[in-house]
Amino acid sequence: MTQIIAEIAQAHDGSLGLLHSYIDALAKTGVDAIKFQTHIAEAESSIHEPFRVKFSKQDDTRYEYWKRMEFSLEQWKGIKQHCDQVGLEFMSSPFSNTAVDLLEEVGVERYKVGSGEVNNFVLLEKIARTGKPVIISSGMSSFEELDQTIAFLEKRNVDFSILQCTTSYPTNPKDFGFNVILELKKRYNVPVGFSDHSAKIETGIAACAIGAEILEFHVVFHREMFGPDAKSSLTMEETKQMVDAIRNIEIAKNNPINKADNSRFSELKSIFEKSLAINKNLPAGHVISFEDLETKKPKGFGIEASKYEEIIGKEIKHDMQKWDFLNYEDLV
Repeated sequence: MTQIIAEIAQAHDGSLGLLHSYIDALAKTGVDAIKFQTHIAEAESSIHEPFRVKFSKQDDTRYEYWKRMEFSLEQWKGIKQHCDQVGLEFMSSPFSNTAVDLLEEVGVERYKVGSGEVNNFVLLEKIARTGKPVIISSGMSSFEELDQTIAFLEKRNVDFSILQCTTSYPTNPKDFGFNVILELKKRYNVPVGFSDHSAKIETGIAACAIGAEILEFHVVFHREMFGPDAKSSLTMEETKQMVDAIRNIEIAKNNPINKADNSRFSELKSIFEKSLAINKNLPAGHVISFEDLETKKPKGFGIEASKYEEIIGKEIKHDMQKWDFLNYEDLV
C-alpha cells in the first residue's frame, strides 16, 4: 500500500497551536504520516545566509525566520504524542546533526532527508548511526550524485528509499519527471516514491498509479496563507479527495480482472444483447438480405445478432410482419 506522507514543514509559521490544529485536521484525511522540519538556526545557518530575499514582514533575516520556526524538546515530544494519539506517524526532516540528536530524543521512527541535504555526508553519517530507515529526496541530484549517496548508505547498511522530486515551487507538469520513478526503481532496486509540489491532486494520483510506493506532498489550510510552501500545497479537502482516489486505485490494482471469464455478466448480457428481427413486412419465399434486418432487445428471442451472416440468402417459410423476431424455424 502506498505510504502517504503529508508535510506541514513551516506551514505552522512557528505557532504551536496552529501546528496541533494541522495534526487534528490531517488525522481525518486518511494520510499515514505527518512530516515536519526540525530547524535549529545556530546549527544549520548563519546570519549571512543568502537564501531567498526577505519574504517575511515578521523577520528581518532568513536566520531569524529559522529561529522562529524552532520548538523546544518538550514541545516536540508533545507534537509526537499528539501524532501517536490520532494514529499518524510522526516524521521530521533534520537539517543539522543537532536536529538529529533532538529527534532521537523525541523518538522518530525514520528520517526524511531533503533535496538540499542529499550530498551532506556528515548529516547522512549522523543519521546512519541511528540505524533507522531513511527516505532520500532526489530533487537537486543527478544520477552521478545519487550513485555516490546510495553507495555511502549501502556501505553503512542503511535501509533507504528514494523519492523522485523536482525542486520547483509549484512544479509545472512538464517538470514532474514521472519517468524517473521507474528509472530509480530499475537503477537502485529499492522502494521509490514521489515528492510533489504541484498543488494538484491529479499529480499524486498519477504518480501512485504509475508505481510510486511513497507519496509526499505539502499541506496547508488555505493556499493564501503565509509561508514559503503555501502555493505549492494541497488543502485539507484536496488531501482527502486525493487519498480516497489513491486507495481506490490500489484496490483496483490489487484485484486484476480475468477477461477470459465473463460469467458474472450473464444476466446483463441477456438484457442488453440483441436478437435478429426484420424491419419490414416480408412474404413467404422472400430471400433475406442485409437490408431486411434489424436487431432488438432482449437476447434469446431470435437468432443471435452476431450470427446474421448465416441467414443472408435464406428463404423464409411464411409471411412475417415488420419487427418480428427471426428464428431458424422461420427459414427454409
